[in-house]
Amino acid sequence: MINVVFLLLIFFLMTAQIAPPPPLEVELPSSDSDEAAEGPATLYLAADGTLAFREARGDAVFATLAAEPPETLLIRADAAVPAARIAELLPRLAAVGITETAIVTTR
Repeated sequence: MINVVFLLLIFFLMTAQIAPPPPLEVELPSSDSDEAAEGPATLYLAADGTLAFREARGDAVFATLAAEPPETLLIRADAAVPAARIAELLPRLAAVGITETAIVTTR
């Protein structure tokens, strides 16, 4: 019996995706959209305006994005962030080569 439990444990460890925790805690805004935003790269925008992308924080995210711009960039912005803040972020992203973005929301 212990062999079966051990084999199941190994199976689940081998098949599980272990993802790192998000760099910033954000409370996503809600929407009625059924379409899920997908993409490998995610930019985080906290309620206090802090930006995070992978290990980069603040204005360093733009240099990191310019080094290897993703095809689509997901933006996980806190619900408390004003839309004007996101709108002023978009030209800076376009300047480093980001042409397509999607804002992540919850249902």
